[in-house]
Amino acid sequence: MTSFQETTPIPTPLPLRRRPFKVIRENKRAYLIINLVTYGLATIGFLIGLAFPSLNADKVAALEDDGTVELVSWLINIPPLFALVILGVNVFRLSLLTIVLPSLIVPFAGLALFGYWAFQIGITLVPASPEGWVALIPHSLTFVIELQAYVLLALGAYRMGKSWLFPRSVGAPNRRRGYVQGLKQVGLLALPALVLLIVGAVWEAYSLRYFVHPLIQLLL
Repeated sequence: MTSFQETTPIPTPLPLRRRPFKVIRENKRAYLIINLVTYGLATIGFLIGLAFPSLNADKVAALEDDGTVELVSWLINIPPLFALVILGVNVFRLSLLTIVLPSLIVPFAGLALFGYWAFQIGITLVPASPEGWVALIPHSLTFVIELQAYVLLALGAYRMGKSWLFPRSVGAPNRRRGYVQGLKQVGLLALPALVLLIVGAVWEAYSLRYFVHPLIQLLL
């Protein structure tokens, strides 16, 4: 007689590349809300920047004072190095320091910091010249790609906080296990986020080097 164990199929583990999408599907509502809030805050920031040009001028002046504008002007002629610098800034300063690490210390802290950043970046994106408006055409794609990467990390921050504070809602017996489970989901969502950040960095570096000037010549 065949035993129950022999007839019951063993579940096949989900491939690693599909696990992040499983997390997104299981948290579809939170994912959509984070998207709406993120792009909404960025849009509000952009509109405020249009209404009050001095806000954008102050941010540009600050970038000039700290040497960022000069560095970008030099790096733009070396796209591979420029892409690497962009990726480093986006991974360490924005992804890790703004979203992930704060969420590992204080539940949901990364969501608040990310929301503030999304609002501020909307103001910063407002062009100050006709050339800037033309440059915004290819840069809009960069913005969408990179912001989507941060949205994935923000979803991870949400899952981290929920698993940590309410472990039973995710099937964990205690907060320690909930913290570990949330950390794993952050790690899973970081995989597609990193891919998007790489794509965004390469597109930003090469589009600024090779696309913006021809567009300016064509449209202005």
